[in-house]
Amino acid sequence: MRKVCIVVNSRANYARIKSVLTAVREHPDLQLQLVVGASALLERFGRVIDLIRADGFREEAVVYMALEGDTTANMVKSTALGMIELSSLFMHITPDIVLTVADRYETLATAVTASYMNIPLAHTQGGETTGSIDESVRHAITKLAHIHFPATDKARENLIRMGEDPATIYMTGCPALDLVTGMKDRSIDQTFWARNAGVGYQNGWSEPYIVVLQHPVTTENTEANKQIDETLHAVRALGMRTIWMWPNIDAGSDAISKRLRVFHENQGGEKVTFYKNFSSEDFIRLIDNSVCMIGNSSSALREGSLLGVPVVNVGSRQQTREHGANVMHADYNAVAIEAAARAQITHGKYVPDELFGDGTAGRQIADILATCKISVQKRLHYPN
Repeated sequence: MRKVCIVVNSRANYARIKSVLTAVREHPDLQLQLVVGASALLERFGRVIDLIRADGFREEAVVYMALEGDTTANMVKSTALGMIELSSLFMHITPDIVLTVADRYETLATAVTASYMNIPLAHTQGGETTGSIDESVRHAITKLAHIHFPATDKARENLIRMGEDPATIYMTGCPALDLVTGMKDRSIDQTFWARNAGVGYQNGWSEPYIVVLQHPVTTENTEANKQIDETLHAVRALGMRTIWMWPNIDAGSDAISKRLRVFHENQGGEKVTFYKNFSSEDFIRLIDNSVCMIGNSSSALREGSLLGVPVVNVGSRQQTREHGANVMHADYNAVAIEAAARAQITHGKYVPDELFGDGTAGRQIADILATCKISVQKRLHYPN
């Protein structure tokens, strides 16, 4: 029986790997070793570990590695601390495979640690292009990984062009979409809002609403306050009921959080409610019933594509990522963001697009992890 260690470091990590956690836990030939760390442990980011436990998972260990202070230097130090803590943990739990998700700096810590400890590394969502530091980290992890689970055909082709052996690449799609296809009832009623009480506007629950989720861009972190101001101005001009989710822990998040707190304290009739977190399923319900998503989260492009949710992608964070017809782009400009949002709201739902998968990734990944040939030896692989 192979021991598969999966490290979850954030709310996005958990949403994109939950179906894999379930499939690995239920697989007769695999043993799940769940490790929870970084912002997934912190109250101000919604304590994702509480959602994980509520879903019936039990962690093998927790790893505190996220340093307070949203500077680029602290991102580096958190990565280093993560490697120190994970190296001791891996010696103790001795996983046969480590699975890491996407492109965050905590993910890089997991990848470097596993690689140097001669533990085969599996990686989801490699080969995608987005720009910013996320792309650099994603491709660095690809070169460390021994098993690849890309989400799209283009991503698979990119991995091959990067010199990865096609025999180690398995086109499974994105596990985040498994939640979408697995939910037969995505409707929202009063009980939804009763169990998800945010801060701010508390009325008009039957009104149409938009969802805003805008993270800092690490390579533009000194501009975070100006960038979020443009989105705030656009939301104020739209005048709609708005569900606004708190940003992630990347450099620039403190500046965004401060702007959001000031906006909240000085709301002058705006219908904005702020949230730290939702359960994975409730987040799907939330965006599926929205009239538009605004911001720069990849969930708008991934889950949004399969749900057909109208999206306004703001700025450069997702600038070259693949997306469906449901996405319009706007620069950091309030007038442009408002105009795009009004156009998307008028358009309404789009035809669902399976660009990022058909919702069967978790089961596929578990089966592959149980049976695939694994080796820690790597070479550039190009056809002669």
